[in-house]
Amino acid sequence: MKILHFSAECYPLAKVGGLADVVGALPNYQNKSGVDASVIMPFYQTKVVAKLKTKTVFKHAVKVGINTYDYSVEKIGKRRFGFSIYLLKIKGLTDREQVYGYDDDYLRFLTYQIAALHWIVEEKLKLDLVHIHDHHTGLIPFMMGYCKQFKDLNHIPTVLTIHNAQYQGQFGYDKFNLLPDFDQQHAGLLDWYGCINPLAAAVKCAWRVTTVSPSYMEEMARHANGLEGLLAHEKAKCSGIINGIDWNTWNPETDALLPKDYTHATVQSGKKASKKSLCDEFGLDVSKPLFIFIGRLVWEKGADLLPDIFKQVLMSERNNGNFLVLGSGNTEIEEQFNILAQEFKGIFNNHTGYNEALSHRMYAGGDFLLMPSRVEPCGLNQLYSMRYGTIPVVNNIGGLKDTIIDIEETNGFGIKHHEVSVVAVGNAIFRAQALFENKEEFKKNRKKIMKIDHSWDHSVKQYIHLYKSLTQSKNGQ
Repeated sequence: MKILHFSAECYPLAKVGGLADVVGALPNYQNKSGVDASVIMPFYQTKVVAKLKTKTVFKHAVKVGINTYDYSVEKIGKRRFGFSIYLLKIKGLTDREQVYGYDDDYLRFLTYQIAALHWIVEEKLKLDLVHIHDHHTGLIPFMMGYCKQFKDLNHIPTVLTIHNAQYQGQFGYDKFNLLPDFDQQHAGLLDWYGCINPLAAAVKCAWRVTTVSPSYMEEMARHANGLEGLLAHEKAKCSGIINGIDWNTWNPETDALLPKDYTHATVQSGKKASKKSLCDEFGLDVSKPLFIFIGRLVWEKGADLLPDIFKQVLMSERNNGNFLVLGSGNTEIEEQFNILAQEFKGIFNNHTGYNEALSHRMYAGGDFLLMPSRVEPCGLNQLYSMRYGTIPVVNNIGGLKDTIIDIEETNGFGIKHHEVSVVAVGNAIFRAQALFENKEEFKKNRKKIMKIDHSWDHSVKQYIHLYKSLTQSKNGQ
């Protein structure tokens, strides 16, 4: 079975969030399971891409509106990452340093989708199924099904995975002429609330829709940034499949970024070395429990409340913890963290920006991971943290609800709160500090979470089962 994934991100070539980690791991595990899976993504002018050797496998030009764009397809062979990656380089559009954030992002990703389908048609590629990810690739099912230029592809099943329904890629009807020619009777498939909405179009046109956890699929019926009614209408073809993590990349036994490797059997000495190194670097007290936060400083992650949460906890007589933050986003939040780092030297510090190597060391050196998310479709950070023996403190929502059991419940191992507020998160932090003081229970729990298997193996089986159901149905079996 030959599968092609379409995505705007793929680790390690381009990463903004968890989408990159999923697309950088899922095809690899699918190949290990006997599926020929590859990825086509935009070419970005990044340092990582510049260091890689690619082979130009196709060159052509594609018309978008009144403009014609030269493009090439650059291939990275399967040997490098465990699956083939095709980089679609569009002169003047994708060959930029950043993944997102440009005024013409709508044009960049639309042209990428049109050029990718043009390549498939011109090369007569034999595909059994196309798997698209998020709104940046959301017009693929519509164009495969209804655009005259791509009519030869309308028999190929399509699967959409929604990683975050809050972002939908809407653009106005003044850009309608950029789309390839199609029968206008199908124009309604593009529309949602008076805009061309790529994610809504994908929900309507894809053969199947998945999201990255069963609970998030349920939550989208209530909170999907305007898509609630559409998802309810299409619920028969929707399902949730929990994400996995790359068991090799995130492995404290082999992680070269750590000062000392460890397993669940040697977690005490291994985490002790990582915590000491981290506390020395950031001027924190190694004897206190270390709470870490890693992520974007945005409302969805609960980051707007973190300064007040930290201040309340740090000023409390009950507090016995350190706090370390890695992230960027809202500049006001970043500045509040800088102020807290000066005001509470020795027990609070932060690093503004994103640093992959530091994130590994924080997962290894931390005692607890904070995830007070308001929206968390799946969440990968809590899975990474458990792999490294760091106990998650999370809001009971989305994928966090599906992957974490509160320590006071049967077979529990994490700490949950049930709302995102200063009081609720603060109380969860104090519960964690009490667990830290119970040394034997804390050590036992740390070993326990390291043994929980969150690799891609189980999820890959679910995806392959879904693929087979579509391809067999297509073939009348």
